[in-house]
Amino acid sequence: MSSSWFDQLEAQLDRQLEAFLGSHPEQQVLLELEERQERQRRLNRQRLQIQGQAERARQSLLDLAAEITQWQQRVERARKAGAEALADQADAHVRQLMGQGRDRWQVLNDLGLTFRQVEEQLAELEASGGPATPSGGRPKASGDRSEPPDLEQAWASFEKEQALEDLRRQRRSPGA
Repeated sequence: MSSSWFDQLEAQLDRQLEAFLGSHPEQQVLLELEERQERQRRLNRQRLQIQGQAERARQSLLDLAAEITQWQQRVERARKAGAEALADQADAHVRQLMGQGRDRWQVLNDLGLTFRQVEEQLAELEASGGPATPSGGRPKASGDRSEPPDLEQAWASFEKEQALEDLRRQRRSPGA
């Protein structure tokens, strides 16, 4: 029953707040503004967190790509030397690493989808109440995922994204 008195207290406080805001509309506007600003701060923090995670995921993919290349070269050397058993083991390891690469690519892809959703929410906030009004697009359904591209396409796309990020960083920091 202790939650009952708490629920009653919460309901009473809500009624008092509503009555106060009803008689002081300027406070309602200030409250809504503060809520919008807090949501924007929260979304900006989330965006920075996602960017950090994506950067770590990209670096992890680059490290994994280097390791895959190294093991592919070992497979070739073992085959040329006639060490078929060792080459087969190394080839199996390459396949395992490529599976890890696909998993890591999916994580990066999911981060990209989440980042886009956060960006859309920020744009909607700015369009609804901020001085800047960027064109607000409709949020994309998170269930609209097609099959992940094969690894070759994923790597090509990843390299293009990295090159674009490097160009963006260079444009933002003129001294670099």
